[in-house]
Amino acid sequence: MRYCTTLILLIGAALLLAASAGCTGTSEVTTGSSAAGEAYSRGLAEYQAANYRTAEASFAEAYALATDTGDADTALLARNAIFRTNRTIMEYPFGRSDAEAAMREAIPGITEEQIRNWLDHRAQTIVSDGETLYFYDVGADYLYAHPEEMQRLGARRIDFDFVSRYALMDGQTDGTGPYVNPVRYTGFETLAIPNEALPATGALRIWYPLPVETDSQRNVTVANLSYPAYIVKGPFTTGPIGYVYYEIPVEKIAGDLNLTAEIGFTSYEQRFAIDPALVGEYDTSDPEYLLYTASERNIEITDAIRDTAHKIVGNETNPHLQAQLIYHHIIRTYPYSHVPHCSLDARVPHVPESTYMFETDHGDCGTQSMLFSAFCRSLGIPARAIGGYQMLLTGAPSSHFWAEYSLPGYGWVPCDPTVADVADWLAVPDEEREAFKEYYAMNLDPARFVIQKNVDAPLDPPVPDDAVVFRLVRQTPAIVSDTADYDIDLACMGCFGANLTAVR
Repeated sequence: MRYCTTLILLIGAALLLAASAGCTGTSEVTTGSSAAGEAYSRGLAEYQAANYRTAEASFAEAYALATDTGDADTALLARNAIFRTNRTIMEYPFGRSDAEAAMREAIPGITEEQIRNWLDHRAQTIVSDGETLYFYDVGADYLYAHPEEMQRLGARRIDFDFVSRYALMDGQTDGTGPYVNPVRYTGFETLAIPNEALPATGALRIWYPLPVETDSQRNVTVANLSYPAYIVKGPFTTGPIGYVYYEIPVEKIAGDLNLTAEIGFTSYEQRFAIDPALVGEYDTSDPEYLLYTASERNIEITDAIRDTAHKIVGNETNPHLQAQLIYHHIIRTYPYSHVPHCSLDARVPHVPESTYMFETDHGDCGTQSMLFSAFCRSLGIPARAIGGYQMLLTGAPSSHFWAEYSLPGYGWVPCDPTVADVADWLAVPDEEREAFKEYYAMNLDPARFVIQKNVDAPLDPPVPDDAVVFRLVRQTPAIVSDTADYDIDLACMGCFGANLTAVR
């Protein structure tokens, strides 16, 4: 359920510019250093031909030439190109033999035929320089697609009694629906970047995530923000996304950079009792309706998605019942799997996450929520993918996404296809498994920390178009530096964390 945090294991190569590769687009570059410009253009051509490793060498050559001749503009273009190409392929470290070995290690007893069938027909791959490369979590993805094997091996050590504490509770509630059983969370967010990882000059532009007010997350507080003198905008705790924007001159940082925020919020369990006959009519001219029924960067409405959505709902016309049919289609048809989010986000041309899942049958919490939203939107049902953290599985914050769809007369109704999948990973009684899945069809536990109300939520100021950051979510800070000689945004994903305590 995590976005790119598992990639910290792969970031060693990203820290060394000469070992990285990237792409900024398809336009040619005119520079004062013709040799650097030619190397950069060769890199673009190789990237477009899916020769990512060759592109790496050309971009690295362009960077070195431009740096040596003092051509700062071309050096920055080439550096960003290196970062983008590194992100494009870094989640695919395995050749064929290494992928086979990874599957044998992850799945004791798997047969050679099972390995061959998975790698030939279902594994997530990318082709670079004519070689098929395999996704780093190829073994785990096989197990998620074969939950009976996961149960047999006990591969997921999850306390189902703890996880189902809301879904299978006895029905006692504090308050009246749909927002009940409030839990107050307090704690800290911390971004800690070691001094040796900071660039020597320039400024760090940082979009730092914070909790945001929603119908189910209220009384948000933010206090004791570090480096207040360098806060340019915010803090924002209302609107589509919570964050504060910094511009910090690196020469003003004494030692390590430690950005902290003291936060608090009250999260409510959501228990909806919906009568389909009482669902009203949409105001199709309302700006929010128009926003959440349109295609976006990662929630894409295609003809194929629209056709499939119509097949899923058949003759049903009630939007609530349609959304329920889509939810059950998602959890039945698209088992959870890890996904190459950084590659999808960086790849040129861009691959929307909803379309990737629709075409490959691979998706985690984010892609499941985005495809659910795309199906709903294609039918005229406003829907969105909510981003932040969940404290459900262990009590500690873990990055997560879930979905909401809007119903006139009821508001935003939640569903969580990924948490519903958890019941398939464990050996639990069938009646508990089905009750658990039904709960997450239109209810939600309060063990949540919401940062953004939809993927690709807009920021002010926006992240520059040419900057290399993870644009999909703000579960970690976005960090832009024009002077760092390594991908500081990627490397520092592992430098951020939230520590929260439920106070009632």
